Amino acid sequence: MTVYRTHRKISLGRVIAWVVLAVTVVVTIFPFYWMIRTALTPAGDLYADTTALVPQHPTLINFLRVLGLTSRDEARAAGGSGAQVDLLRYLLNSVVYSGLIATLQTLFCAMAGYAFARLKFPGRDAVFGVLIAALMVPPIFTVLPNFVLVKNLGWLNTFAGMVAPSVLMTPFAVFFLRQFFLSIPRDVEEAAVLDGIGAWGIFWRIILPMSRGPLITIGLTTTVWAWKDYLWPLLTGRGEQTRVLTVALGIFQQQSPNTQPDWTGLMAGSTLSVLPVLVLLVVLGRRLVESLNFTGIK
Repeated sequence: MTVYRTHRKISLGRVIAWVVLAVTVVVTIFPFYWMIRTALTPAGDLYADTTALVPQHPTLINFLRVLGLTSRDEARAAGGSGAQVDLLRYLLNSVVYSGLIATLQTLFCAMAGYAFARLKFPGRDAVFGVLIAALMVPPIFTVLPNFVLVKNLGWLNTFAGMVAPSVLMTPFAVFFLRQFFLSIPRDVEEAAVLDGIGAWGIFWRIILPMSRGPLITIGLTTTVWAWKDYLWPLLTGRGEQTRVLTVALGIFQQQSPNTQPDWTGLMAGSTLSVLPVLVLLVVLGRRLVESLNFTGIK
């Protein structure tokens, strides 16, 4: 039996493409790697050899003191100021903050997207046009009006005030889900109507289960955005009970000695704050890629 092997010719363009891709991956991942490398480096060795890719004396003391598992004397001996971050509390606050925004915003955006895709009401296209036009308004322009409104409502340092401006909907999410709902065959909904199912029943029992991929995409991207948000939680949630991780890390840096920032402790806290989102992206990343490339119902 003769086996014929076909050798694929490697073109110059393919080689260049792989090189560019490799460089892009390295440039993207290197800051995260350097953050972990700094977190594993003793404070005394941080400036000794700034070119080493691997710590000469790796240690977990920076993670332990950020987690509050060391005494103040041990933290100072490790190069810190003795300041500690109640990481577990702030982690829970970040989970509540991002979870509320992601869940409620995804739900309300799905409702709005379905209404614009299927329901007929006066001024529907005009309202949708105004909503899309809101994409051109920079978010920073709405910070001050939202802060004044939350302050007048007495919602400062509460989760209600922190999530209020973002909990309803965003123009991009509404547009994204509307486009998907338009691709769903109307025959499915017409069959449900013949079975006596109303508009709410169609939305909850048929449309949402069929839209699992796009809903996960919107929920995941909203979670990542809310998790790394800093300015709005800083303005409205500085209290101990509502402080999120991003704000806590900023306060941790301010508590560092005036001579130089506590880079090793700050990088340890930053590494721990990134891990939950990284795990979420690894678990749901495939769904994200698939839903971004959807072409309709198969």
